[in-house]
Amino acid sequence: MPRNSGAGYGCPHGDPSMLDSRETPQESRQDMTVGTTQEKLKTSSLTDRQPLSKESLNHALKLSVPEKVNNAQWDAPEVALWTTRADGRVRLRIDPSCPQLPYTVHRMFYEALDKYGDFSALGFKRQDKWEHISYSQYYLLARRAAKGFLKLGLERAHSVAILGFNSPEWFFSAVGTVFAGGIVTGIYTTSSPEACQYIAYDCCANVIVVDTQKQLEKILKVWKQLPHLKAVVIYKEPPPNKMANVYTMEEFMDLGNEVPEEALDAIIDTQQPNQCCVLVYTSGTTGNPKGVMLSQDNITWTARYGSQAGDIRPAEVQQEVVVSYLPLSHIAAQIYDLWTGIQWGAQVCFAEPDALKGSLVNTLREVEPTSHMGVPRVWEKIMERIQEVAAQSGFIRRKMLLWAMSVTLEQNLTCPGSDLKPFTTRLADYLVLAKVRQALGFAKCQKNFYGAAPMTAETQHFFLGLNIRLYAGYGLSETSGPHFMSSPCNYRLYSSGKLVPGCRVKLVNQDTEGIGEICLWGRTIFMGYLNMEDKTCEAIDEEGWLHTGDVGRLDADGFLYITGRLKELIITAGGENVPPVPIEEAVKMELPIISNAMLIGDQRKFLSMLLTLKCTLDPDTSDPTDNLTEQAVEFCQRVGSRATTVSEIVGKDEAVYQAIEEGIRRVNMNAAARPYHIQKWAILERDFSISGGELGPTMKLKRLTVLEKYKDIIDSFYQEQKM
Repeated sequence: MPRNSGAGYGCPHGDPSMLDSRETPQESRQDMTVGTTQEKLKTSSLTDRQPLSKESLNHALKLSVPEKVNNAQWDAPEVALWTTRADGRVRLRIDPSCPQLPYTVHRMFYEALDKYGDFSALGFKRQDKWEHISYSQYYLLARRAAKGFLKLGLERAHSVAILGFNSPEWFFSAVGTVFAGGIVTGIYTTSSPEACQYIAYDCCANVIVVDTQKQLEKILKVWKQLPHLKAVVIYKEPPPNKMANVYTMEEFMDLGNEVPEEALDAIIDTQQPNQCCVLVYTSGTTGNPKGVMLSQDNITWTARYGSQAGDIRPAEVQQEVVVSYLPLSHIAAQIYDLWTGIQWGAQVCFAEPDALKGSLVNTLREVEPTSHMGVPRVWEKIMERIQEVAAQSGFIRRKMLLWAMSVTLEQNLTCPGSDLKPFTTRLADYLVLAKVRQALGFAKCQKNFYGAAPMTAETQHFFLGLNIRLYAGYGLSETSGPHFMSSPCNYRLYSSGKLVPGCRVKLVNQDTEGIGEICLWGRTIFMGYLNMEDKTCEAIDEEGWLHTGDVGRLDADGFLYITGRLKELIITAGGENVPPVPIEEAVKMELPIISNAMLIGDQRKFLSMLLTLKCTLDPDTSDPTDNLTEQAVEFCQRVGSRATTVSEIVGKDEAVYQAIEEGIRRVNMNAAARPYHIQKWAILERDFSISGGELGPTMKLKRLTVLEKYKDIIDSFYQEQKM
């Protein structure tokens, strides 16, 4: 199959049809008010109300009738399944099992506005009081932001990069970018100035939106190396002094008043579902980050069907309440918080910037979400906090909790699908577990999700003991988020769920156990990597299948089980193929003092392992400290050690070393064969962390970094002993 510059050809399984336009909403809406973004006392003032007349609102709504799509432009036979151009178009992978007609982000919002205009959309805290923005206000703020970007010179298929913590400004800036014909690009708040420069240059950012002076300083350092950058907007606090082309959010939104509504709608009318509107940069565990291009159809289709597969409800049935705190530069949070919220009229409440340093649980208690998502490390931190509180509780309270969790876990493991609970289980839930869930803020939470990285069996069992099922999703940035989903009616322990309707999967190069590389096809599949034709060709084959690099198996009912990654597969010097994740999880299950375990042995004579110990985190930096967690201290006491810090153990504590040696021996006894045995191991002086470079932004283990950073220790495992 030939390859042309910037595009890959393949055969689609269906063709989209012309979209119908809709009538404008009735003009009987009540008078609405819209917040400004005036900067006062270094706080955003979205609820400093300005009156907005009924005529003004209806005028905007009349002008924004959903765009008519010129089907002939993007259904042409030369349109390919992928592109690497920001202004490129792709052929959509429409499947007969789910032939939903494509539509744009603006149309999705417009239709939501007709149903949910008066519903609360965004909740945020100001001066210890929760305030809310309705969907009608949200839509108008997005339009004002869109006009502001146009006034600042946003060009078609160029980017607005957003560098800030989750907030209403993040949301309406993102939506406004898409309305204005631009591409929204999130940048992790932890990024260095050099990382910001790379992304802003690669995506041709015309405007960068930042939240604080700290983030502004990063951009000022590299502005001279960004030829496309025209302006910066800061929304949480004013700049330290007046600077050319740096605007407060209030100044920026006022600029939008100079652009006619008709000019914006002319741009909206030309937008098509098969054009790029979002860039998600991979964390770059190897090489430079890759810009994953997502089309308007990727966003709108996944927001609808990916969320339906997770049992997310439309607001007219039950308004979902979610807490936004995970980085919006990551696909999981962006799809779950931002785009799905618009699709179904959810109420999104924003956590404080220090959410992951301890304040998240306070927000959860105040908001009481109906649905919640966390990466595995977030759930682990909640688990560790409960364990610490339990360890400090009185004997009776602690025994009650252990009893309640024990009987509940047994019930959930033996009869996972049963709604009929024994009296003992119901009593345990009423007396103990319901109070724990309420203390966590999960009293009303019906769906708890995780994704982005593997979760240990220990963590899943712990929450099952609290009567909290953790529903997995599987997908990548390259699949717009979820391609497989679990839900209350679609759950199997340890699995990543079943295919989202309209999506396809195949396993290639399967072994005797049915384990093979996971390849995906469907409306979730990305457009291509921006400016990276070689990487795009590696990822998408000639038939349009995305090769994930993950390996797994499907059971008879279609549930997916991830077993590892192709690149993580260890091939020993003896030719044995060893998936590291199951062995690493077995060690952590056997030894509750272990935080991270990384198996080593590629092209080596035997397997070895690096271990880190569970320690508390610095509340300000989230970096690991020297102090052991309560659970780790308990382990030490059980094996006869008085250690309370990591430094008291590493290289010194014979009791702990002996206990770990015995635990690894037990793991080896359960191994399939001798080549799967761990023969040597070492405890590191510091736990893995983002700041240390061993973990990515979503807490994924960066194996190549670990191999390089601890090369001397690893090499010492394999040095020949001299006589």
